[in-house]
Amino acid sequence: MQMSNKILRLMIGVLMLALLLAACAPVAPATEAPEETDVPAEETDVPEETDVPAEETDVPAEETDVPDDFEGTSLEADCVEGGSEFNKIEATDAHTVVFTLCRPDPALREKLAFTSFSIQSSEWLEETGGSGDLLDRPVGTGPYMIEDGGWARGESVNFVRFEDYWGEPAATSTLVFRWSSEAAARLLELQSGTVDAIDNVGTDDFEAVEGDENLQLLLREALNVFYVGFTVSEANADSPLANQQVRQAIAMGIDRQRIVDTFMPGGSEVASHFTPCSIPNGCTGDEWYEFDVEAAQALMAEAGYPDGFATKIYYRDVVRGYLPEPGVVAQDIQAQLEENLGITTEIVVLESGEFIAQATSGALTDGIHLLGWGADYPQITNFLDYHFNRNQTQFGDPHPEIYEPLEAGAQIADPAEAEENYVAANNAIKELVPLIPISHAGSAAAFQADVEGAHVSPLGNEYMAVMKPGDRDTFVWMQNAEPISLYCGDESDGESLRACEQVTEALLAYEVGGVAVEGALATSCDPNEDLTVWTCTLREGVLFHDGSTFDANDVVFNFSMFLDYLNPLHVGNTGAFDYAANLFGLMNKPAE
Repeated sequence: MQMSNKILRLMIGVLMLALLLAACAPVAPATEAPEETDVPAEETDVPEETDVPAEETDVPAEETDVPDDFEGTSLEADCVEGGSEFNKIEATDAHTVVFTLCRPDPALREKLAFTSFSIQSSEWLEETGGSGDLLDRPVGTGPYMIEDGGWARGESVNFVRFEDYWGEPAATSTLVFRWSSEAAARLLELQSGTVDAIDNVGTDDFEAVEGDENLQLLLREALNVFYVGFTVSEANADSPLANQQVRQAIAMGIDRQRIVDTFMPGGSEVASHFTPCSIPNGCTGDEWYEFDVEAAQALMAEAGYPDGFATKIYYRDVVRGYLPEPGVVAQDIQAQLEENLGITTEIVVLESGEFIAQATSGALTDGIHLLGWGADYPQITNFLDYHFNRNQTQFGDPHPEIYEPLEAGAQIADPAEAEENYVAANNAIKELVPLIPISHAGSAAAFQADVEGAHVSPLGNEYMAVMKPGDRDTFVWMQNAEPISLYCGDESDGESLRACEQVTEALLAYEVGGVAVEGALATSCDPNEDLTVWTCTLREGVLFHDGSTFDANDVVFNFSMFLDYLNPLHVGNTGAFDYAANLFGLMNKPAE
């Protein structure tokens, strides 16, 4: 749906008011929330630790410039099986947004706090047409902003402090993101003092950092998974990889413990399940296959491939917390497959953006791919529902044995009550082998010793605005790779998301360095008793980097871009909108 910008609405409102006064007619009252969506706080059933207080952050209404004759917008779609979980998203007044769901979602608050659902200026979104300049320069509400030309591609992203930020000002006037794929090069820059912090310290460099009094090492909790993925569909139905016994044989024929012991940092562990065990229901059901070459060879022979076959291994040469040494791990898996199962492979290295696009769209049908996942929010739906929902094609044709119990479990707030659904889903993943979970990898970042506010996040969303490097007024962060784009509504790449985190804000947020949900652009988001209607109260007096005022229509406008398949601004970088599609489902998408 296409919506007018706020300036046009204000002009129309003023003209209508003049005409009404001239005709001696009474002025219509401001739009009120429909009675059926009012959610009294006492009716909610929300865990105490995720409550978001509102009273400390209220700003008097007279400080805002939202017109009194505010006209709210809405986004609607029919509830259909396999469709979006949203039935309606409505701006009921300038500072209230109501989300009406087709089915309960106990994790909605955690999802709304995620970077990909951050809100940008609707004027800017319209001006860019949902693409183009938007990919280089987001216009959000965060503590830092990116000026025109701030992203020098291939070199750095340069941020400046947003002086009209609604919250605590950024600790430095300038923030710089740089990158290098080599752990040794990142450490050398840190030791020489040209950067203030580096991400993903190399596996062999932990001791060097810990032994240097000028540096500090911070360990990050292993809320991630590294996996070997298969894509099985009609396009490769005759491939050996389409044979379930072959995939099971490969699962038994890779020594995952060897990979962890040889290539992963301290704190890493072999994955017993796809989801880390620290997440409720992550490790219910049967544990993964043990390394057993004889059993694997027997399965290969039974499947008709006693002498193996030829295939490819795809990966991107980009360091990630879940995969600190991608090249050597790819070579080790290549050697293991040939030695243990007779499978010969060609290693194919793709550019990061191309690899993500091909892997997640299910295009890599002529081989296996090495990929991983870091938690965006600490809930099982972030791992299982994203990767195995009925619309996900990364692993080929979706399996109802997996997605049906996931759909049932996602609607249950009590983990104990939902456990049987996750037992069924995890056991189906083991039997069908759409992927092989290899490890949950420990990782660390290193900082100059004088950096105040230094921290790491288990979600990988470090908040640079609180970091102050001694008496320097510029904080320089070096990560593993350049962002793919800076419109994170249509990105799933961690290096891109971290950059967006400094500039844009979502309705809710995660506490700095932690996983508890707190208020951001909304002071609260509260559900009704059955978790199908969520009312978000928005923070007042918030400005975008372009000077426009944030209100409820901006929320509807942004979510329309994320979710509405028919919205002409639903463009982004690739147009896939993976997070929106896989966590919520797209609205108004025609049946295939």
